[in-house]
Amino acid sequence: MMKTLRTTVSEFPLAGNFKRLVLMLILPLFILNADAQTKERKWNLGVLGGFSVYSGALGSGMLDFTYAVLRQNPTAGVTVSRYLNRSFDLTLMGTIGSWGYYPADDLGFKGYMLHGNMNFKYKFNNGYMIPEESRLAPYIFAGMGASNLTGDRINEGLDYPIIGGLGFSLRLSEVLNVNYQATFGYMTVDVAHYNPQKLPAVMPTGNDQFMIHSLGLNFNLGRGKDEDKDGISDKKDKCQGTPSGVKVDINGCPFDTDGDGILDFEDKCPNSVGIAATKGCPDIDKDGIADMDDACPNEAGVAAYNGCPDTDGDGIIDSKDKCPNVKGTLAFDGCPDRDGDGIRDEEDFCPDVAGVASFKGCPDTDDDGIEDSKDMCPSLKGPVSTNGCPDTDNDGVNDGIDKCPNVAGSPAHSGCPDTDNDGVYDDIDRCKTIPGTATNNGCPELKKETKQLFQKALQGIQFETGKAIIKPVSYPILNSIVKVMKENPSYKLLIGGHTDNVGEDAMNMTLSQDRASSVANYLITNGVDPLRVVATGYGESLPVDTNESVKGRTRNRRVEFKVEFLQ
Repeated sequence: MMKTLRTTVSEFPLAGNFKRLVLMLILPLFILNADAQTKERKWNLGVLGGFSVYSGALGSGMLDFTYAVLRQNPTAGVTVSRYLNRSFDLTLMGTIGSWGYYPADDLGFKGYMLHGNMNFKYKFNNGYMIPEESRLAPYIFAGMGASNLTGDRINEGLDYPIIGGLGFSLRLSEVLNVNYQATFGYMTVDVAHYNPQKLPAVMPTGNDQFMIHSLGLNFNLGRGKDEDKDGISDKKDKCQGTPSGVKVDINGCPFDTDGDGILDFEDKCPNSVGIAATKGCPDIDKDGIADMDDACPNEAGVAAYNGCPDTDGDGIIDSKDKCPNVKGTLAFDGCPDRDGDGIRDEEDFCPDVAGVASFKGCPDTDDDGIEDSKDMCPSLKGPVSTNGCPDTDNDGVNDGIDKCPNVAGSPAHSGCPDTDNDGVYDDIDRCKTIPGTATNNGCPELKKETKQLFQKALQGIQFETGKAIIKPVSYPILNSIVKVMKENPSYKLLIGGHTDNVGEDAMNMTLSQDRASSVANYLITNGVDPLRVVATGYGESLPVDTNESVKGRTRNRRVEFKVEFLQ
């Protein structure tokens, strides 16, 4: 059974490591080179008082705010802070006081702590979350500390707790703040543990923890920057950059005795209301010319005319300007000619587009004698008969819609002629130089015997199986085709090779081309002009019957002949 002890007040026993702890607190103050506690005041010094609470092997008093705890565990301390940026400060904190645990107002243990820590503070009044000028400034912090621990039932010595916490400052003035802070410490070294050797019944269960609640006053130290050396800090100076030696008011702004908005040190007439244009001297008509130099002091004017007006700014004074309110030219006594075509606007039917006098100022861009507004082709010269559009062949059809622009033709047929006089005009005649029939688009009709011969050739031209070798049985048909080609020199023969779908597509395409070429070679060998023969293989791509039957596949294996006419 642990013996119950009542609390007594005793002197704080200073440990042998006290000097080391003091050095740990003081040394960083000499090596910091951050910005400022605020932009105006670089350092902050605080004094604080409060109490500590404990949590550890014996239990938790973290939420114990009874009078016994406040009375038993008083603390006091100081803080020194350095401004890093608007979000972060670097802070050194030192406290001295007692700590302990008092279940049911009995003494679990009581000791003394000399504690210091260095931490980084994150400020919420950084302009991102809360405005920087906010009077209430909450923050959080984290860092490392050192604690010198003494007292009964404590492993005396140094511990190095991990530090974290939160707090807020209330700004009373630029210098003075009230501050509340809760500092949490998590012990990391065994010397901070409750001593199990002095209480064998209590085994250590982990590292001790403590919380220091403190309330204090903080003082911002330093002086604000004064770049222009006028005695007013930049933060308060509403007129930074004032020249040296110029007297300023409490806001750092130079005086303006006559209240004309021109500061005395720049005002040539500091006791008379003036304007900037005349360096502070009076200008009744506000034309930028001092009254003493103005020939028309009561009427705003321009310097070029000794202060007399040129309302429209065209370089012609109003007394000589026939159009004083509209900018014009000297040639027209101050009246305008916006398009610069030499015709004054009041007489110009097209005042914004340069034109010619013959069309009352309206343009004829292509100079074809037709005004642009009536010219269907304003950029291309053309006759009146085609509304100003070109007609190269003079057939009354303008080139833009003439399908035969270089040969005179019929307007009814888009300007095309009937070259071969077969009654089919060239715009639809596929054989323009060879008389034909309308039913065959202007080309001659093939003879009935020729059509029958080509029909017979579909199945009559045969090849060895899977090859492009023509069987002799096909020669009579081919010889008849040779005869037709020789008798009709205007014929151009298109030979098409076709297969069924047996076999691979690529092989069928090659076979059809080879067979069509074999037929072409036969015709050429027998006297047909090579330039009048074209052979093309289509493979199985253009069937004329189903490939699902023997009869259908037989029909699909064929050689077709078509005729085009040489012009």
